[in-house]
Amino acid sequence: MLTQPGVILLDKPSGVTSFSAMNRVRKALRLKKAGHTGTLDPMATGVLVILTEGAARFIEYLPERAKSYRARFELGLVTDTQDTIGNVVGGKKIPVSMAQMQAALAPFRGKISQTPPMVSAVKHEGKRLYALARQGLEVERAPREIEISRLELLDEHTMEIDCSAGTYIRTLIHDWGQTLGCGAVLSALRRTRANGYDIQQCATIEQIEQGEFCVIPIENALECYPRVEISSAQAVRFQNGGALDLARVRLNGPGELHRVFGGNSFLGLGKTEKDQLKIEKLLVK
Repeated sequence: MLTQPGVILLDKPSGVTSFSAMNRVRKALRLKKAGHTGTLDPMATGVLVILTEGAARFIEYLPERAKSYRARFELGLVTDTQDTIGNVVGGKKIPVSMAQMQAALAPFRGKISQTPPMVSAVKHEGKRLYALARQGLEVERAPREIEISRLELLDEHTMEIDCSAGTYIRTLIHDWGQTLGCGAVLSALRRTRANGYDIQQCATIEQIEQGEFCVIPIENALECYPRVEISSAQAVRFQNGGALDLARVRLNGPGELHRVFGGNSFLGLGKTEKDQLKIEKLLVK
């Protein structure tokens, strides 16, 4: 059983949802609560950041940072799900050279507009798009701005991508295939980096079940926020919901949010507001 709340890095296997993979970890470690960031499709593998017990309260405060992927694709196909699992609705089997493939990537680098696919978890009038897609429905979706900071073709079937949060790789490949004129679909996807963590840091479900993993303290995962030390008396007040006088608190860096420590114990996040440090989120153990 896990004795401290924190972050566990899972190498999610293919064929299961992110929730199912997280739930298996939760049961293996006999956790009462767990949450994860950045949902991966069932077919996808790779970095899934899981927050356990009281640390799950801080999911929304983790730095998003860029995500990295290695994607496999097939040319000459168009499907209704933009991957090889869906129904074929088009595509042309025409010869495409590596030079043509490379050239067609150029418009997709930098800040671009992307329309979420119908198989995404984006909501439309309170319902997930994928739920509507299962009913055979298609609705209009508003395009979103994303950023592709790195887009490299490794071979005739593989590319690597560094991108902003909210990027749909299946749609990137679909749109690229349309530019090529032949169509393209996603055949496999592996997330190699998320929330600042690399795939090399991750453990498989089997390793976690055997105890072969480490827990990253939640305060380490929140290092983007400056650290502030408070006295034992201030810690009692803070944990009981009281705001602290900023004149009596030494902040170690600029910013609205700060990691608050009483001694060596992480208490939670504090928010500077006028002349006070108020509770933003407490760590509940």
